[in-house]
Amino acid sequence: MVVSPRAAYLHLPFCRHHCGYCDYPVIAGRSDLVPAFLDALEAELSCLGEPRAVETLYLGGGTPSYLPLHTLQRVVDMARHWFPLQPGHEFTLEANPADLTAELASQLVSWGVTRVVLGVQSFQHATLAKLERDHREKEIRAAVGLLQDSTIDLSLDMMFAVPGQTLAGWQKDLEDAMELAPEHVSVLGLVIEEGTPFHARAENGELEETGEELQRSMYLAALDQLQGAGFEHYEISSFSKPGHRSRHNQVYWDGEDYHAAGPGATRLLNGCRETNHRDVTTYLEKIDAGLSPVCEATQLSAEMAAREKLVFGLCQIQGVEAGTFLERTGYSLRELMGECLDHYMSAGLLDWDESRLRLTRDGVLVSDSLWPPLLQTSRVRWTGAGKEPS
Repeated sequence: MVVSPRAAYLHLPFCRHHCGYCDYPVIAGRSDLVPAFLDALEAELSCLGEPRAVETLYLGGGTPSYLPLHTLQRVVDMARHWFPLQPGHEFTLEANPADLTAELASQLVSWGVTRVVLGVQSFQHATLAKLERDHREKEIRAAVGLLQDSTIDLSLDMMFAVPGQTLAGWQKDLEDAMELAPEHVSVLGLVIEEGTPFHARAENGELEETGEELQRSMYLAALDQLQGAGFEHYEISSFSKPGHRSRHNQVYWDGEDYHAAGPGATRLLNGCRETNHRDVTTYLEKIDAGLSPVCEATQLSAEMAAREKLVFGLCQIQGVEAGTFLERTGYSLRELMGECLDHYMSAGLLDWDESRLRLTRDGVLVSDSLWPPLLQTSRVRWTGAGKEPS
């Protein structure tokens, strides 16, 4: 039985500045391309043929809040036309602290936005400068103040393992974040990705990656401080107050289908994963020529789909319920994992009581190294909270 996806993601690739650590499909300094992008996005969405009702809608980037209000209005109108929101919906928009104004905050409420993901990263001037961010602590606090009296949930993206960052500085960042009383916090360890300016600088000795022990200490500090403040640790990088988990990201973690559009966007429909061209100009040229913007398509085999559900399930702190997994995928956990199951358990990385498999605390700390043998032929890569797997 084909089930209509209940989630949609739109990628808005424009930024004021392309930060040196970022490997997302974004473009900076090209506001001249915005009109053509809007036309292309509308053309891509029109291929749906008819509107598709969803429970969660996510506008990510890039920096959606960077767009002028009249432009963002057109994006929202387009999104809500093609993806009508069902009652009780979750509508998320990513924002940069320096972009948030009283007018934008008011518009977000009128558009039905229920969740704003604020790209805080840090409150420390030196860390923000290292990350090439254009905001500072005062802009963060001002932005939060504009949202506090609204009905919008606040989610903060925080970053650790930044070159030069200390454990004490990270702990202070977490304290400052808790003072703002957000409903959700994501903690992301900086990964210096190949092809980024940060990678080139690291290769030249200009940047030094944070050592594994310090990274471990920083992550454990986040666990202790956030859980101590009443947050539920429900996914490796995600913490929420009770009742405020990201429902959109849950669709990815449950291995369900979802719509997506825009440069670099990845969608999963009826077992087929499609990824659009990452380069914005290529995306525009393809659509302008009446061609598909898709650059890669993979029809997942039953085993590939099961393996991905296994890994995304283990990313959740509750783990994977064996009976439900078998019923959904047709594969048992032991059949898929083979010797990895016993190996990971004997190493103290997995806990299994024959009904539920979950990462231990030690397993969470090294989780990225556990996935390749479990995925085998699958090429899925997780790109962070709010971004689709690619």
